Amino acid sequence: MHRLITFVAGAAVGGGAFYALGRARPPAQAPPAQAQAPPIPPQFRRDLAADRTDNEFLQYGDPGPVADFVVRSRYAASYNRALRNPNWVAEHLTAANLKGTADRANSEFKEDPAVPAMFRALLRDYYRSGYDRGHMCPAADAKKDSESMNETFLLTNIAPQVGNGFNRHYWAALELFVRDLTRSYDDVYCISGPMYLPHKEGDKWFVKYEVIGSPPNVAVPTHFFKVILAKRKGESAFAVGAFALPNSPIDNAIPLTDFAQPIEAVEKAAGLQFFGKIERKAGAVVPLCSAVKCELNHDAHMKRRKDKP
Repeated sequence: MHRLITFVAGAAVGGGAFYALGRARPPAQAPPAQAQAPPIPPQFRRDLAADRTDNEFLQYGDPGPVADFVVRSRYAASYNRALRNPNWVAEHLTAANLKGTADRANSEFKEDPAVPAMFRALLRDYYRSGYDRGHMCPAADAKKDSESMNETFLLTNIAPQVGNGFNRHYWAALELFVRDLTRSYDDVYCISGPMYLPHKEGDKWFVKYEVIGSPPNVAVPTHFFKVILAKRKGESAFAVGAFALPNSPIDNAIPLTDFAQPIEAVEKAAGLQFFGKIERKAGAVVPLCSAVKCELNHDAHMKRRKDKP
């Protein structure tokens, strides 16, 4: 029987843990208003782009961590050098910018030269791994021209995904769902990425994930998220939806709403903040699945898109 992670804050050192509790349920109402975080005192404020080695502790170098940030024609991304996967990939979709004639058959997966060689995900890591090279920004979102399409095949936009039942089917149908939102909304913003979530063994919780490559190089995420913000021109309210899916085969009969999560839960699990400039209060934000039908059209997906390699 299908089970999904439900994220619940638990008392633990460091501010909480997330526990697997079973099938998720979509939120029944708009997320509660959040108090604005207090300003960061000047003595603790840091410019991440600045040289931080002007102190006695780091005078010979700042060890990081470093997240490689890239902006491409159809997406922006943050890349994790340790896991060799993106932290997140962000898109802006409209009915107009989804148009184009570029064909994915003319594109090839490539290692990203923007990342230092020792930290790159490599093509050979995926060879005979049993996993697909799963797009975060889908190739079908970048039909504008061949250059835009090719950029989606850089490995900084890719993470290992189970093929049959997930990347080529349920996940791809979710990608189509996001594109089809441009029929109802003028602007759709989507952030996708991997997660590495705990599971219980006996009375203890562990974070375990496979690492592919020889030598081992690329982490295999346990889950993936898609967080969506949609808006119509002339309307002040934003529709917001967040989904977390296990990196495993998913039966098409399982409704998408089973994977809906409060955006705050995905933020805490992923260690990210989504759409932080939007004030989350009643009237300003409405749940996406109360504004539109959160249903996947699997038949349409199979007709409109071939299986991905």
